[in-house]
Amino acid sequence: MQETSINKQILLVGNPNVGKSTVFNLLCNKKQKTGNYAGVTVASYSGTYDYKGESVEVVDLPGSYSVYPTSEDEAIFSKFLIDEQKNYSGVVYILEALSIKRGLLLFQQIQDLGIPILLVVNQIDQAERRGININLEELSKELNVTVLKSNAKQNQGIEELRDEIFKNTFTKSETVSFEIPLEQKGLVFKILAETKEKNQYKVWTLLSSETYIGKLETVKEQMNADQVKCLVPKRLQTQETIRRYQNIDKIISNVLSKKPQFKELVTEKLDKVLVHQFWGYIIFGAILLFIFQSVFFLAEYPMNWISDFFLWLSTSAHSYLPEGPINSLISNGIIPGLGGIMVFAPQIGILLYFLYLLEDSGYMSRVIFLMDRFLKPFGLNGKSIVPLVSGTACAIPAIMSTRNIENVKERLITILVTPFMTCSARLPVYSIIIGLVIPDKYFVGISYKALALMAMYFLGFFTALMASLILKKVIKSKGTSFLVMDLPSYKMPLFGYDFKIMLGKVWEFVTGAGKIIFFFSIVIWFFSYIGPKQNKDEFVATDVKLDHSYLAKMGRSIEPAIAPLGYDWKMGVGILTSFVAREVFVGTMSTLYSLDDKAPEGKIIDKMRNDVKPNGEKVYSFATGISILFFYAFAMQCVSTLAVVYKETKSWKWTMAQLFGMSGLAYIASLIVYQILK
Repeated sequence: MQETSINKQILLVGNPNVGKSTVFNLLCNKKQKTGNYAGVTVASYSGTYDYKGESVEVVDLPGSYSVYPTSEDEAIFSKFLIDEQKNYSGVVYILEALSIKRGLLLFQQIQDLGIPILLVVNQIDQAERRGININLEELSKELNVTVLKSNAKQNQGIEELRDEIFKNTFTKSETVSFEIPLEQKGLVFKILAETKEKNQYKVWTLLSSETYIGKLETVKEQMNADQVKCLVPKRLQTQETIRRYQNIDKIISNVLSKKPQFKELVTEKLDKVLVHQFWGYIIFGAILLFIFQSVFFLAEYPMNWISDFFLWLSTSAHSYLPEGPINSLISNGIIPGLGGIMVFAPQIGILLYFLYLLEDSGYMSRVIFLMDRFLKPFGLNGKSIVPLVSGTACAIPAIMSTRNIENVKERLITILVTPFMTCSARLPVYSIIIGLVIPDKYFVGISYKALALMAMYFLGFFTALMASLILKKVIKSKGTSFLVMDLPSYKMPLFGYDFKIMLGKVWEFVTGAGKIIFFFSIVIWFFSYIGPKQNKDEFVATDVKLDHSYLAKMGRSIEPAIAPLGYDWKMGVGILTSFVAREVFVGTMSTLYSLDDKAPEGKIIDKMRNDVKPNGEKVYSFATGISILFFYAFAMQCVSTLAVVYKETKSWKWTMAQLFGMSGLAYIASLIVYQILK
């Protein structure tokens, strides 16, 4: 079948947290993560779909409240909206039914720019539950635009939207609804006369925005000293906002009605507790503790099944494959290495699933609001909690999500401290070490292991705060920031939808980590299979004992540096390989212990638990285990994260400072911990 070329490009536009990404996913059958807080989409995403023989490209732009950019994600939005206007057919504007007044501000700005637009009112069901009735026919007349309704998370209204896009029912306004003030009107018309620009509102945006991206060429050169006095950006933006809202209030009074005596909703009742200055923090802590308890309790059985499967697979490969290097590579190298990381997929999945449910429900917006006052003294603001919490999944998208932080200093600090948060790559390391050195006991029904895992997450968060406090003094900035946000209503999470998203993310982690571990399993096996030559006729000796291999020789060469931390050469090799990605440590240890003839049979964790030094002491003592936990809590061992930090900061100075600062802290902290506890 011949591929269809792109016939039409449309933009998905709207305020943050109105369901744009969900509509995008349904239109294009994508699995882009959605969340019920601002700043989830921090760059433009594109996808395609075919409908009635037409191929449509959909570009999902970052959410914005205005055409005037105040942060990097809003700048992406404004740039694409203005600069690419000739390339797309129109804008599908997603308006949340519960926030019509707020959403109509940006809608009217886009309409006044002369951009063809189609309006979709999303989450109608939420408005109806609040007793709010919206007359969509009247709204269509007031705005002179086609209006559709949808409930994206229930997949309602998507086919109708595809049909309207196919029919090209985008309305282009020929008039400007915003009345330009008299004091600037003369200058606006002077610029219109002297340039090729015909849209007077586009000229107005030039006058009222210092950061406007689509500036008209030579305009400033044509202004005299008196005309330049008119350029007072913030005052003009405020003036426009006030005038637009006066017009929007008139529209809303005609299209919106509320049922009388509508009782206080669950959202308001819950907020009295969940954002309380004291109980809000207690409840947030309790929720986290429940999640960490679940990570161990719920994952126990599937982890055992996966571990037993890979043990059986390794044994079977060893039995059925002919003796030789291929047998050793597959049964003792690749399979144990992959199994060592696959076994932690259930724990990662459980953690991500709970986080997605919290985002989907609207609770994470309350966490942002709650944490703003707490984070302020450390040089951060409430929006910093989004990348910090997202960092518990992966630091890479978390760092990218800092683009919606307006203040440059706060954004840089957030980028530099986010890698301290415990990401899913650290979870396999934490899980196996906690399983080795923390007893299987309970405190008031809560396992010691869950408490230890929670302590590691809090250690990362605490370190991020301390680092922020130091960076606040180092990085100079004159600007001040304020957190202004709209708290969405609570929603029942879509458990099945979030489960699908979680499975996709776990698969991404497993396949991404699997590729790296597959490569390193081969490298580790190769250097463990060969050793120094034992007679003159050999180039190298093959099929040697692990202790006599080149791998052991390389590992022992770094032992003087790592012995004060309580590590042997195997751990040293694991730490070196994990500089590519932290989770490689577990895969490396699985491969090494599988290759070690002296290691007892069984699961990787049992082999590590029973490993002893020549003097009879356990290799993984309590002191050594805690030292490893501290090392991985602080070390920057992720090349991809470093690459993203450089991309976002455009500074080798800060990237290298982060690398050496975190690595140095990891070494010193683990050294002190081991020396105290041994």
